[in-house]
Amino acid sequence: MRIRITHQRITVALQLILLAETVFAIWGQRWFTAFLTAMIIAITFFPLLFERRFRIHIPPELQLAAIGFVFASLFLGEIRDYYTLFWWWDMALHTMSGFLLGILGFLLVHIMNETEKIQVHMKPGFVAFFAFMFALGVGALWEILEFTMDSLFGMNMQKPMLGDPSGLTDTMWDLIVDALGALVISVLGWRYLKQPDRKSFLERWIDSFIERNPRFFRK
Repeated sequence: MRIRITHQRITVALQLILLAETVFAIWGQRWFTAFLTAMIIAITFFPLLFERRFRIHIPPELQLAAIGFVFASLFLGEIRDYYTLFWWWDMALHTMSGFLLGILGFLLVHIMNETEKIQVHMKPGFVAFFAFMFALGVGALWEILEFTMDSLFGMNMQKPMLGDPSGLTDTMWDLIVDALGALVISVLGWRYLKQPDRKSFLERWIDSFIERNPRFFRK
């Protein structure tokens, strides 16, 4: 309970920062910034709405990680221009996205593996492989989106590196760090299924998800 309250307070603090930025943007007539920041605020409420709509309870640690990722990528990265100020910002966020997507992929196939409604049982190695490929596949789709937006609308989502105006180097490094983040989660997920008594942050998150959503894990 105490941990949940702490995560809620951090989330509220991030939302207040975004709200203040929206107000200042409107005051300064920076309409695009105001719109983007308002959209980020709306996104931070998605986990809560998702829980209420689908009755799937998301662990507070995972909620905060997702909200922190949105805050770091859209607010700090795009609005505060951290992508330009810090050369490693984009790669760090792609690594984090690999973590989060790997966790999502692992939970999806783990639910299918455990629920009584689906008569299938997959080995730990396949569950880990699915989580890895899921994260890498979504990462590749994101790179396609970046290329499309840059080509059609003249945006700068790919953030080309010096000496490579085509953006190919940036795309490859993004996919590489996506893969590394997903690989870490896949290995931890495999270890969780093989040795459930060993605990890391992923094992704690998975156990928390199972405890909050027992209806998905009844054989």
